[in-house]
This record gives sequence, structure tokens and C-alpha cells, in this order.
Amino acid sequence: MAHAHHTTDSHTVDFNVDPVVLELGQRFVDAGHELSLVGGPVRDLFLGRSSPDLDFTTDATPDQTVALIRKWADNFWEIGRAFGTIGLRKAGFQIEITTYRAEAYDPESRKPVVAFGASLTDDLLRRDFTINAMALRLPALELVDPFGGVRDLHASLLATPGAPETSFSDDPLRMMRAARFASQLGVSVHDDVRLAMTRMAERITIISAERVRDELVKLICGAQPRVGVDLLVETGLAEFVLPEVSALRLESDEHHRHKDVYQHSLQVLEQAASLEDGPDGPVPGPDFVLRFAALMHDVGKPATRRFEPGGAVSFRHHDMVGSKLTAKRMKTLRFDNDTIKAVARLVELHMRFYGYGDAGWSDSAVRRYVTDAGPLLDRLHKLTRSDVTTRNQRKAERLAFAYDDLEARIAALREQESLEAVRPDLDGGQIMTLLGLKPGPVVGRAYKFLLEERMEHGPLDQGEAEEKLRKWWEAQPEALAPVPADVDHVPTEES
Repeated sequence: MAHAHHTTDSHTVDFNVDPVVLELGQRFVDAGHELSLVGGPVRDLFLGRSSPDLDFTTDATPDQTVALIRKWADNFWEIGRAFGTIGLRKAGFQIEITTYRAEAYDPESRKPVVAFGASLTDDLLRRDFTINAMALRLPALELVDPFGGVRDLHASLLATPGAPETSFSDDPLRMMRAARFASQLGVSVHDDVRLAMTRMAERITIISAERVRDELVKLICGAQPRVGVDLLVETGLAEFVLPEVSALRLESDEHHRHKDVYQHSLQVLEQAASLEDGPDGPVPGPDFVLRFAALMHDVGKPATRRFEPGGAVSFRHHDMVGSKLTAKRMKTLRFDNDTIKAVARLVELHMRFYGYGDAGWSDSAVRRYVTDAGPLLDRLHKLTRSDVTTRNQRKAERLAFAYDDLEARIAALREQESLEAVRPDLDGGQIMTLLGLKPGPVVGRAYKFLLEERMEHGPLDQGEAEEKLRKWWEAQPEALAPVPADVDHVPTEES
């Protein structure tokens, strides 16, 4: 490892740089070019973090870069050549080398207009934030920091190298990145940056849904997601990327008869993140599905709010409405179907537990809870526990006690039977043999009857199951007559 001391106004930094970095720098310098380590990896040197992804910038053209690394790299690719970027792998590092740029977005377009620049300072000026606009000149390891990145890093401040309006015009996604860095790095945002985000929020609409989604995922999975979401909402960016969350800021009625749904949702997000498990647990953190469900769990409330006689406020069916709104927003943001289904299902199920504390449940109700949650059960446990933000200590303890009790009931039933895969005691083949049926809708109805029995009464042995099925069959008119067409339709979730 190579070390270099660098003294800033207030601080000496001992850079610890891999030999691969120096070797690459030497190759470029020997050929008469400049090469600098730039952006995130330089910032991470100050934060004491190391990354397997390294970004470099150079005055060499893409052709000259390829000539210099062709034989040296383990392998290389030219996908980003049009943007001046050559990618390569070497000794376990993923490396990108980009020609100096002066880049701008066409105000009406989503595509960057690429212009190659001639100087390192110009290249750093067009980067998103000062903490990412520092470079380490190679192989001398000289820090180049024309815009005060080290100062802002020490102050935990997010500022732009030039005017924030210019930076955000170049690439409006940088406004999302500001919120993402607030969540990931715990930095506060410079007033000028916050003001520019607020004024320019609508510009985010020219950015593709996929790029917005990727920043949102990183924000939600950051160390302080509440701070990032709050910044999106306060600047008005959320109006364009997550309007359902902005809408949670319900104006309280004059008697403040219900809590602030927006602040409650941020607290649930924070609490859910704190309940995540370690790498070997059932829900290793950061878990996007759990966190996003926590943020979105009450988005059905604004649409379902009713003021009841006597002054109460109700939100009937906000779980179902919220689930649909969540799925719709995630589709717009181009999430994959599995992630959409998982988050929407958690939102849909988040109220289910509340019947338990009041009345207690039969074994069949516990079985249904587990079956309906399926592989999301561990996340549902965490979401439901996180949803308690009451300041009333007795109420909070009562709910926690009731949920402990439910988890104990689930564990006890699990000992007796496999709850994850509740299936009828007879399969389709056995049903057809017993009733002398050919494959068809009637077999499905018999299967559904046995599944209900299994839910209600737990596992039966084969003899008991066959006896129940025969009795059910005798009571069916189909035993005597063909099935009318419209009876075949078993309602599904979609219908």
C-alpha cells in the first residue's frame, strides 16, 4: 500500500492507496497523459472506507485510453465510449476511466450532451457536489480540491461546485442524489441547494423512471432514510416522484383529533429499519421491501378519511386502498413485479393483527394469517410492531404483549404442523380417484373445500379427510347433475 500525507487547513489525511491505482497512474504519465482518481473513491478515502469500484479521469481520449490499458487490464469493455468512458477489471477492482468532460443536459431532453473538456478543474466543476468533486493526481497522490470538498466533508455539508441551478440543469437527477446522500452519509444540505431543489423540482420529470427508482432505493436503504424522505417532501420533489407520501401531510382538524400521518409514517420507517436482522437473520438489513412498506403503509388514509358523528375520524379500508396506490406508484417507477407484489401485500396486511389484541384468534385465524403472509411473515411481524408510535406507554405495552402472544401461537402451531405450506390433506389425484372424477372445475371446488377444512381444523389423517370429502360430495347437486358453467368460477385475487 502506498501512503501519502495530505495537509488541509485543519487536518492531515493519511491516504492508503492500492498499488493498482499507482501502477495505472504511472502508465498514463509515462505516455504523457494525466490521470486522477476522482469522485466517490476520493471522498471515501477521507471517510476511511474503501470501495472495489474506482473512478478515474484523464485528458487521454477513449482511443488513447484503450491503447494504454488493452494489455494491462484483465478484461475491458467500451459500452460507455460515447460518453468518454472505458471500463475494465484489474486485480479484483472494477475501474472506469473517463475523458475530461464539460457535460450538459439539453433542457428539453433526457440525454446528456457530451463535450470533452481539456482540464481537470473544468471536469471537477461539472460534478454533482463538492464532496464528490475532489481528485487525487497520480502517481504523485496530490489532492486537487478547487471547490472546498474537504471543508464541506468536515462540516457534513452538501454543496455544489458551481451554482446549484447549473448543476441541477446539467442533470436533474442530482436533486434525488442530494436526498440520497442525506440518507446515506448523514450530511445536511446547503440552503442554496435546498432552495434550488425547491425551485427546480418539476425538472425531475425529464429523468427516466428507472434512474429515479434506483436513487430512491438507495435513499430508502440508507442509514437515515427519514432524513432523505423528508428532504424530498419539503422541497416538493416528492410531488413528482412519490406524491402519495406528500399527501400524508393531512391538515389536522382544529381539535387535532388524529395524529400527523406523515410524521407517523416516517417514524414507522425508522422503527422498521431498527428491527432489521443481521446478515444471517430472516430479514437482513437494509431491506427495501420492509422499509418501503413501512413508508407507504398508510398512503390509503387521505382517500378514506371520514369525520364521524361524535368527532371521531375513521380510515375504513385504508389498507386495501393503500395497497393499490402503492402498487400503482411502483409500476410507474418501473419496479419489478416481485418487489411490487411483496410491498403491496405488506401494506394490505398491516392492519390484520389489530383484531387479535381485542378478541384473540382461533387456531384457524392464526393459520390464515401465516398463509396469507406466506414468505413475507417475518417482515409482517416487523412492520406490525413498527406501526406502534403511540406515546401512551400502557397502550404500546399492551400491543407489544399481544403481538408476542401471536408469535408464540404461530411457533406452537408450527411445532404441530407445517404452516408455511398449508395444503389439503388429499391432493388432486386422490380427490379424482375417490370421487371418480375427470380433471375439471369440480376437482378444484373439492380441493378448495378441503383447504378450508384444513385451515379451520388443522391436519386430518387420510381416513378422516376422505370421510369429510364424501359427506361434502353427497351434499352437492353436481353429484347428480352436470355443473352449470357459471358455478365453475372460483374467485381469485384478481377477479
